[in-house]
Amino acid sequence: MKSLVMCCVFTFLYLLGATEQAEKQTGDISQGSDCTQIKTLSPQASSGVYSIQPAGFRTPFKVFCEMRRDGAWTVFQRRTGGAVSFQKNWAAYKNGFGNLTNDHWLGLKKIFSLTKTKGRKWIMRVDLWDHGTAFALYKKFRLGNERTAFKLKVGKYKGNAGDAIRGTYRGIDQNGFGFSTIDSDNDGCDPCIFGDIAEMDCTSSKGGGWWYSRCGSAGLNGDWHRAGDNIGWASGIYWSTWKKEAPYSLKASRMMIKSV
Repeated sequence: MKSLVMCCVFTFLYLLGATEQAEKQTGDISQGSDCTQIKTLSPQASSGVYSIQPAGFRTPFKVFCEMRRDGAWTVFQRRTGGAVSFQKNWAAYKNGFGNLTNDHWLGLKKIFSLTKTKGRKWIMRVDLWDHGTAFALYKKFRLGNERTAFKLKVGKYKGNAGDAIRGTYRGIDQNGFGFSTIDSDNDGCDPCIFGDIAEMDCTSSKGGGWWYSRCGSAGLNGDWHRAGDNIGWASGIYWSTWKKEAPYSLKASRMMIKSV
């Protein structure tokens, strides 16, 4: 009788463990491949950090999902202050850095893994803050693979910030260019000429990492400058089709994407 009781106990514990493991696996699956899927599976989900696993990515990784009325957005860049330096090398921009709930860069490899998903199209949203707010939306956003230096591709623009990616004048369109960092120059000019001054590359003068094209009119990963000390710096957070005073560094920025 005693052995029968013990057998039942062990059976119960085994089934309990199996159930808990199944629930855990189901929970992992319900996390989704991106923020849009999380919102679809859990319509009441609030903004916060979630684990996602895009198709083809070996392990899940965490992202900040911005849950809005117009959809669930995966945040891949946020700047609100100077606590996190964005003067990083290629490896850092590839893999990501910072705090997901505060200032951070998600990582080019992770962004690429999202946008390469077959059968999905992506919209990028850029939010800007500085004595008011502005935004820019780009359809058909995607990145190339690392062999292309994570080349930027964007489609039609919409918004009130201006299309700074394509530039304030001809010849500085950043669409179609690879990403540049202090140790990986893909900006399309060597040297880059600013007035009568020659610089080796755009990251030397503009700072941070970005899809530079002869430097261009957009760059949100340069040095952060506090209010009252944000004018006159070559390196800064700038979107020149909105704040046209040059050079002018913005207070804050956020970049995010959603699948449609």
